[in-house]
Formats: sequence, C-alpha cells, structure tokens
Amino acid sequence: LILLQVGWRRGCAAVCQRWRGLSQDAAVTRQLRDGRWEEYAAGVLQPRELRGHRGRILSLAVGPNEKVYCGSSDGTVYVWSTQSEQLLGTLNGHSSWVRALAVAEDGTVYSASLDCSVRVWCGDTGIHLRTLTGHTSVVSALAIGANNNVFSGSGDTTVRVW
Repeated sequence: LILLQVGWRRGCAAVCQRWRGLSQDAAVTRQLRDGRWEEYAAGVLQPRELRGHRGRILSLAVGPNEKVYCGSSDGTVYVWSTQSEQLLGTLNGHSSWVRALAVAEDGTVYSASLDCSVRVWCGDTGIHLRTLTGHTSVVSALAIGANNNVFSGSGDTTVRVW
C-alpha cells in the first residue's frame, strides 16, 4: 500500500493502492480532517470518488479556498468543492491536455498544457485572467515560489519565471 498525502492546510489526499501484483489501482481525492489513514489502509473506510470527468485526470491541485482542481485530457480543469464534493464548474480554454496545476496562496489557479501555454484563473470566480506564452513545447511542470513567482517547466528545456 502506497499512501501519498497532497494538500494545503486542511489537506487533501491522493491514495494509490497496489497489493502484491493485483491490478486494483485507485486514485481518489478525499479531504481528511480526521487523519484516519489506518482505517483506509485496512479497508474499514472506503475513499469517496469525485465522478463526472470526461477525460483522464492528469494533474491535481488543492487550494486554500476549499477547492480541488483536476486537469484533464479533454483540455479542461474541473473544480470540485472539498466540503460538498460537488462539481462547481470547469475552466475552459486549453486546446490540449492539462498536464500541471498550481494554486497560489491567494487562490489564483495556474494550469499548464500540451498547447505550450500557462493559463491564469481567478480561483474564486473561475474567470480567465491571462495566458502566459513563450514556451515552444509542452508545459509539463508548475510551481509557486517566494513572492508568488510562478515557475513553468517545458519540453523546450527551459524553466520560465513569471
């Protein structure tokens, strides 16, 4: 059993299970306030699933605004409430797979795609704020640094600081 906790303040966890060659892999997102990993590992509690995606999930990010963002192979970012587990909406604009996501402390969402762009979204409203261009290949990595600098890594062998 491999457990990986990903998240922000209150936490969200991605759980991946592999048990002695069985092909029972599950990737789920679950808000954990109780920290009851042992009960999940023992199968006493079952993780809940966020269903409704049209494409494969390629990236995840959790924001300080009680939302989880899922980048998809259909070029969209799905926005879910970690409280109600309801789909709140989708961020549309990329023309290809969304390979990386990052959320700044102020809730601003960054999405990177095979379309060579980084899109910037308002985390509260979902409004597209701007598109960062300049990479000449797939943008596959994002990170938020000090002073809210955004770093994007690309197949063009560059890291850009925005």
